[in-house]
Amino acid sequence: MGYKQTKQSGFTIVELLIVIVVIGILATLVIVTFTGVQQKARNTKRQTDLVAIDGHLEAYNGTNGYYPTLANMNDSSFLSSNMQGLDPAALQDPTGSSQTLVSSPVAGAYAYVPTPSGCDNTTTQCTGFTLTATLEGGGTYVKQSN
Repeated sequence: MGYKQTKQSGFTIVELLIVIVVIGILATLVIVTFTGVQQKARNTKRQTDLVAIDGHLEAYNGTNGYYPTLANMNDSSFLSSNMQGLDPAALQDPTGSSQTLVSSPVAGAYAYVPTPSGCDNTTTQCTGFTLTATLEGGGTYVKQSN
């Protein structure tokens, strides 16, 4: 009597492993690319925020003849009356949790330093400023008064 062999169809374990490895490589590439795109978008937002703040500071200077102090820039009533049209979210770094400007550059917050050092607009007027954002991936973006 003869044996009848039935042919089984399907994938071998080697073929399945190759497919899993290829899918894993593709997934890794997508994740790395997506992370880089998000980082670049946050850095672009930082630059856009500083340009918006710079524009309002220059307008304030044009009206008053001096720039606001750091305390002024962190006072919501000062901002609403003197920086009309400035979105409060522009003062917040995309990865930060506070809409407060700080006095020296750090990750997660924008720095605003009026010059000369110690100016208070009563005894010494603030005649300039430096705005700084710490970028992801290294480096900073700086806007200074004209």
